Amino acid sequence: MGFKYAIRSDNLYFLTHTIVDWIDVFTRRELAEIIVHSLNYCIENKGLEVYVWCLMPSHLHMIARAAEGAKYDLSGIMRDFKKFTSKKIVGTISEIHESRRDWMLSRFLKGPHSFQVWQEGMHPIELFKRRFTNQKMDYIHENPVVAGIVREPGDYLLSSAGDYLADRKGLVKICCIE
Repeated sequence: MGFKYAIRSDNLYFLTHTIVDWIDVFTRRELAEIIVHSLNYCIENKGLEVYVWCLMPSHLHMIARAAEGAKYDLSGIMRDFKKFTSKKIVGTISEIHESRRDWMLSRFLKGPHSFQVWQEGMHPIELFKRRFTNQKMDYIHENPVVAGIVREPGDYLLSSAGDYLADRKGLVKICCIE
């Protein structure tokens, strides 16, 4: 029997949400803003605690958990997040000047009137030890550097790296790891 990734506790988790076929959706500002606004909504209204995040063109990495006493568990929050953002992304692609519109929508089409934007699952990895948490945090913040998008992690706007530098505040309301 294979190993199945699952959320089994209220601990911190390293999560990866990937767009179907690794399509570079978040190269458009309007589409990236959907993720930023949705994360903040989940933080303010659903009990999501985000500690580290980075939105790359085709995927989202996070270290997160559900707040103690939250109405939903982390799986439920992420399910709702992906469902909402999928609809919003498809709608926005249809509305904005997106040169790849027809191609993208055809890749997301699942049925006559249904779309799948995110790959199933989120590959949750429970973070038990501080050293492992720090490794994942560095991995997340270094993603845009390794991809050649920026020279320094703190220069990437769609990430929490700036929140961990003095005098910077990012786009998502994070809880800092001490």
